[in-house]
Amino acid sequence: MSAIYDRSEVTRMIVSAKVRKGLKWADVAEQVGLSKEWTTAACLGQMTLTKEQAGIVGTIFDLSDEAIAWLQIVPYKGSLPTAVPTDPLIYRWYEIVSVYGTTIKELVHEEFGDGIMSAIDFSMDIDRQADPKGDRVKVVLSGKFLPYKTY
Repeated sequence: MSAIYDRSEVTRMIVSAKVRKGLKWADVAEQVGLSKEWTTAACLGQMTLTKEQAGIVGTIFDLSDEAIAWLQIVPYKGSLPTAVPTDPLIYRWYEIVSVYGTTIKELVHEEFGDGIMSAIDFSMDIDRQADPKGDRVKVVLSGKFLPYKTY
């Protein structure tokens, strides 16, 4: 086996094995013991796994020791290949932020003051919501509010 040069190669290996084995992210997350949202982000190269978590992921996806080591290194975060996403589903998120971003900012600042919602002290939950007019995607984002400090 040749050397692995970056974390993106490990992501490709994981996605390839997932497809080959017919796995679901929720099943992987159950074995890792964390949410499907966080586990998927980690497997796609956006989070750092502990040695134990990396070992479990390595076993699930038949990864080499080197690939498992890469899972434990802090990744370069940000997975979009272009400034404006071209994938239709991701583009809709971009569109939501483009249209509603100023509204979200205004309402968060009105409620909490000048600051940000953390993407570090953060959780996300994605579920299917049944609807007679067509199922809906329900996404709940929850991040700690961090006020800007004066100094």
